[in-house]
Amino acid sequence: MAVERDGQQAVPAEGKPAECRWRDFDGTVLPLLGGLSSYQKKIILLTWIPAVLIGLSRSSDCFFTAEPSWLCPSDGGGNNNSGGDRSASPHVLAPHTQVTANQSGGGHPPGSGLHTDQSADSNSKKQNCPPCKERVYIIHATLTQNVVTKWHLVCNSAWKVHIAKFSLLVGLIIGYLVTGSLADWIGRQLVLLLSVMFMLVFGLIVALSVNVTMFSTLRFFEGFCLAGIFLTLYVTRIEVSLPRHRFMVTMVANFIAMGSQLLMPGLAALCRDWQVLQAVIICPFIFMIPYWCIFPESLRWLLATHQLQAAKELFLDFLRKNKIDVEDNVKEFLPEFDKEPNIRPKKTFVVKLVYTRILWKHILVLCVTSLTGFGIHNCFAKSLMATEEASLQNFYVRYYLMEVIGILSCVLMCILVGLIGRRGTLLLFTIFTALASLLQLGLMSYLVKKLQTPFSIVFSIVGMFASHSVGNLSIFFCAELVPTVIRGGGLGLVLASAGFGQLTAPIMELHNQQGYFLHHVIFACCTVICIICILLLPESKGQGLPESIDDGDHYTRQPLIPPKKVEQPLLSNTTELKDYSGLNENPNSELTAASTTANGTRPK
Repeated sequence: MAVERDGQQAVPAEGKPAECRWRDFDGTVLPLLGGLSSYQKKIILLTWIPAVLIGLSRSSDCFFTAEPSWLCPSDGGGNNNSGGDRSASPHVLAPHTQVTANQSGGGHPPGSGLHTDQSADSNSKKQNCPPCKERVYIIHATLTQNVVTKWHLVCNSAWKVHIAKFSLLVGLIIGYLVTGSLADWIGRQLVLLLSVMFMLVFGLIVALSVNVTMFSTLRFFEGFCLAGIFLTLYVTRIEVSLPRHRFMVTMVANFIAMGSQLLMPGLAALCRDWQVLQAVIICPFIFMIPYWCIFPESLRWLLATHQLQAAKELFLDFLRKNKIDVEDNVKEFLPEFDKEPNIRPKKTFVVKLVYTRILWKHILVLCVTSLTGFGIHNCFAKSLMATEEASLQNFYVRYYLMEVIGILSCVLMCILVGLIGRRGTLLLFTIFTALASLLQLGLMSYLVKKLQTPFSIVFSIVGMFASHSVGNLSIFFCAELVPTVIRGGGLGLVLASAGFGQLTAPIMELHNQQGYFLHHVIFACCTVICIICILLLPESKGQGLPESIDDGDHYTRQPLIPPKKVEQPLLSNTTELKDYSGLNENPNSELTAASTTANGTRPK
């Protein structure tokens, strides 16, 4: 059976010890299964479909916790700076609604009666939040009711909104660490099923929350389960793909998730209430329960952990579902599973990274780059939204601008990865991120005031564009460099680092943007350090995935620019050629054919 792999005719590895052939998954096992055949394509499709739900779940926070404008109908529109004493009536409320709809999150004119709860400290809260028996809220994020309006989380209770924003991100961070290690220990399939089951339980109970404490606690567990689903699907689609297809298979899932986020405002407009929206997002996870029957365990992981009998059964199942006849090559390979009947399963915990020589450095570099990429992305976004451009104060403009920047950065990343590889692309985007941040921090004060706003917008968009690619490519790079036996745990470390970077946004909001400049300076310095560290990483484009700790520890770097082949200079003419063929005729001669120096000349 001839299977084409990476443009070459794939054949079983000859000359290798027989007991080692099943260890070479990319070179031997995958070609025997037909490469990227119908069953492998089905598995990849099954990992793409839930990306829609993952994208919706991760973008729901900005709708659930959007801060509304409000007024007090009982005292004539709240603390009205105009001093007019107006009664609450539809005629009063309608003009305020129109103003809010036009500004959509921007500042409100004096005397409008509308308040946006973004006060800096307790004193300003007392000034901007007069006693009010009943408030009328106007949400700019499509919904008619969200968490803030349901439990009146404004004024002195506004800090609870930030805790609610923390809960999902903290759940994701801890979930990446725990479920990644569990996926290496009990398998990808079981972790995926458990995550889906608990996601349904906690996600649906979130919609029934009776107070903000219950909401925040359940959102933590929802994030924990969502991390397990995302991580196991991410690892599975990489482990089942051919080397030349791994990146595009992963990027298709990213595009699907970002496309679903573009649909989120429309879905929120249809649901109108945050509890209905939560139920609509969570209920489709029910269709993932049959994955227990149709979604197989990772064959690569079974072989890497020496679970040979389970691997043999799954190997034969792949052959049947791909409708591949058991030909000579397959018949010769099947006895490999039975040659070591006494071999015991060997599972590895991610803490083994501490004892490696090179692998821990690769993981550390990628953790720092992912943390920096997502962290400085929030700094650029804050700079962009803080500009005086009126259009950027609209909720929908901000939301879609962020999503479009992410999609376009991924498109450019796909092109560059095909041209200059993973490491070169990561280095290029990191350099652009560092330049944008340094120019924005150091150049703005020297510009004329009229030029500060347009230059700030340009630097912010370039920085968001580049940092988004840095964060996402670091995650994918880690999944390729970490060996199969600890791929879940290693990827969990990098994803958790990315989560810490995303966590800087609600932290700055909690402190009312105090320390924002310091955050930006720290991340800019980290970006410069990352430029140097990325040069230490190996290039994984077109390479097989490492399976064991030793494979990952010997995954050394190659030069960023391949060296040119040095050719020996040719003799100028034939008259200088001399015949030395008679030197070897005397067996006692010290000058033999083997007695040459390193540069190809013979000693005199």
